[in-house]
Amino acid sequence: MDDDQQLRYSRHLLLDEWSEDAQRQLLNAHALVIGAGGLGAPALMYLASCGVGRITVVDPDTVDLTNLQRQIAHTTARIGQPKVLSAELAMAELNPGVQVHAIAEAADEALLDTWVPQADVVLDCTDRFAIRQTINRASRKHGVPLVSASAVRFDGQISVFDPCTATSPCYACLFPPDAPPEETRCALMGVFAPVVGMMGVMQAGEAVKLLAGLHAPGVPGHHQSLAGRLLLLDGRDWSWTTLRAHRDPDCPVCGNSPPAQPGPST
Repeated sequence: MDDDQQLRYSRHLLLDEWSEDAQRQLLNAHALVIGAGGLGAPALMYLASCGVGRITVVDPDTVDLTNLQRQIAHTTARIGQPKVLSAELAMAELNPGVQVHAIAEAADEALLDTWVPQADVVLDCTDRFAIRQTINRASRKHGVPLVSASAVRFDGQISVFDPCTATSPCYACLFPPDAPPEETRCALMGVFAPVVGMMGVMQAGEAVKLLAGLHAPGVPGHHQSLAGRLLLLDGRDWSWTTLRAHRDPDCPVCGNSPPAQPGPST
């Protein structure tokens, strides 16, 4: 790392659990973020500030005035611009050393099959059940960890799905694709802005810990990933609930299959 990087990331380097090697891993890592809205906007800002070297962001939408209550990467001046370009500008202003690739397209299966294998971690920051299932299948297929979150009204939830860990469930184990829940998008039900912001920041936190190797067994002070746990937040009273999540042997995506091979190494 050069002198500027040493200074920029100095508060991480002071952590007992951190090291220059951990920071270098981040600088060499690639995060794929699907969605640049309520979850994606704060996640992207923290991925950039922490020094994730390469960030690919996918979102077909444009910035709307109704977004600005919670989507903090965007500004009033950028209303009407593609969200991915608005987020790219915000990240460049925050950390010009980060390489950002903006894709103003919907994340369909073909796009995911192109970009997921190139990533070291995928963040699902979308708000539709069908696309979450598609992202989960791509994560499992290509052996890339998935950090998934959602938020609506005052409620948030987050988990990590690691296809390379034998005991880790996938998203479909918890939320079967043939049993879609009632549509609860923010545009229909509303959302408390700090809750969706917290979930997005936590997604970035889990991704950064994965990319920096803080979850690796044997690392001094290593931290347990959220893989195998679903963390629920009730923003009405700020209470947290942790649910243990188990792999479903009958899951249509990962049931009775061996762990996937890891994706690209950081």
